[in-house]
Amino acid sequence: MPQSEGGYVSLPAMNGNGSAIYQSTTEPQLASPNSVFESMRRAFGQAIKSSPGENEELVRMDRPVVIVGGGTSIYFRDRDKTGKTLNTKMPSAPTHTAEEAHLLGTMPVDPMDDIELRSVQLQFPNARGSILEACEQRRVPTDKGDVHVAIQGDTSKPAIVTYHDLGLNYATSFAGFFNYPVMRGLLENFCVYHVTAPGQEEGAPTLPEDYVYPTMDDLAAQLLFVLSHFGLKSVIGFGVGAGANILARFAHANPDKVGALCLINCVSTQSGWIEWGYQSFNARFLRTKGMTQGVIDYLMWHHFGRNPEERNHDLVQMYKQHFERGVNPTNLAMLINAYIHRNDLHLARTPPGTPGAETAATTLKMPVINITGSLSPHVDDTVTFNGRLDPTNSSWMKISDCAMVLEEQPAKLAEAFRLFLQGEGYVSEKPQ
Repeated sequence: MPQSEGGYVSLPAMNGNGSAIYQSTTEPQLASPNSVFESMRRAFGQAIKSSPGENEELVRMDRPVVIVGGGTSIYFRDRDKTGKTLNTKMPSAPTHTAEEAHLLGTMPVDPMDDIELRSVQLQFPNARGSILEACEQRRVPTDKGDVHVAIQGDTSKPAIVTYHDLGLNYATSFAGFFNYPVMRGLLENFCVYHVTAPGQEEGAPTLPEDYVYPTMDDLAAQLLFVLSHFGLKSVIGFGVGAGANILARFAHANPDKVGALCLINCVSTQSGWIEWGYQSFNARFLRTKGMTQGVIDYLMWHHFGRNPEERNHDLVQMYKQHFERGVNPTNLAMLINAYIHRNDLHLARTPPGTPGAETAATTLKMPVINITGSLSPHVDDTVTFNGRLDPTNSSWMKISDCAMVLEEQPAKLAEAFRLFLQGEGYVSEKPQ
């Protein structure tokens, strides 16, 4: 069959009548690029005939056609009015790192709205130095030496006597708590007498080598001199750790002098072998080498339990600096030695006369709130102490997520103490 350039064509009829033997549809001749484009446009027009509009405009667009590889590949190039080829590639995604993408996703899009200042409310900071200025410093003579007492509040109001724990004094133990807003309102109805053990106050000189440090019972007996010096007939005790043990001894020996007790991490038994061993080494190091890292670690465990930096790093660093710089190591060794040689409080919930009960064992007669932190190493000691108290006038409270309750959960402790005083008949309105 004759073949012309670009494809097959039909032959003329042999009889000369002009009809083609093969019709043009038998093997169409490949038309020019424009005719191919016209065929494709007609095909597209038939496909989208039912929905005219933008699609027809796409079909009617005049774009130059380029045929590549003998007519097998067809593509279009967009050109602007001047005839230059436009870049029609799909834009690639920006190459941001994961961190940049996260930051860009969290940045606010809208600008910040205007802020109108309507009122200013004065807030007092929990400054520890402010308690030193607010307190009247006194030294009270006793049969075992002078005792430092700081008075905070109006002396005509009911009295609260505080006693601190090991390695601390009244300022480092109670300053932050009594500067808390709820407690500042409470101070309007009470006067606080902060008692500090001999040689434990800020900047205290080293006690003489021949000085016989008071025992735990002697430290409790010193409180009689304090009450007599200020003319106090009855007080409310507020003690922490070793101070709680001293106040419990004083209340047990003088029940008519104490109206109520709030004791935190109180231990009512004598020291065990592990505590005695650790503290004996600590006292020896404090006397010979000063404040060593081992002593600091034990004091931090005593106050904060395990892993305290995970809860409050700044608070831990502040107390570490206090132990390193603000404590007289020789004087602290004497207090630790007295604490580990303490005897049992001899408290018993069972009334005297019951068979099997100790002869001289009686429980505390005044209302007692026994508090500890859930992360404190002294939780079991407080449970033992609670088992020796009268359930009709005592309560045990464990505050969550803390070990040093006064510093880590002051709001919960202040509210519990306020409600405890209200339940005992002391008027203390909740601050607004």
